[in-house]
Amino acid sequence: MSDDRLPTALWVQAGLAQCSGQGISAMVLHKGDPHTGVVLVKIATLDGACRLLTQQRDMEGKLRWVDALPKDPTPSETDADAYITRTSARDPDLWVIEIEDRNGANPFDPK
Repeated sequence: MSDDRLPTALWVQAGLAQCSGQGISAMVLHKGDPHTGVVLVKIATLDGACRLLTQQRDMEGKLRWVDALPKDPTPSETDADAYITRTSARDPDLWVIEIEDRNGANPFDPK
């Protein structure tokens, strides 16, 4: 069975280039498996709050983003960092990207 998805490292590089082109601050906090690692996106809103999103594939295999932490109450960066620490300890293949956006927008969401 063949998998035609992009390797994670290439997907991350393309996403960082996209952010750079749009003037969005983005950095890799943790590098995982270059071929199959899952990506977490931490979106810091620069007021101590943040969003933490994880990838999921739907039944057709399309990428979508879901909140890794509950929206209510709004997670703090401390909450997100603790989640990232726990998750990366269990999954060394995990990639973590941090974005800074006052509106909490996910630049990787095609919507």
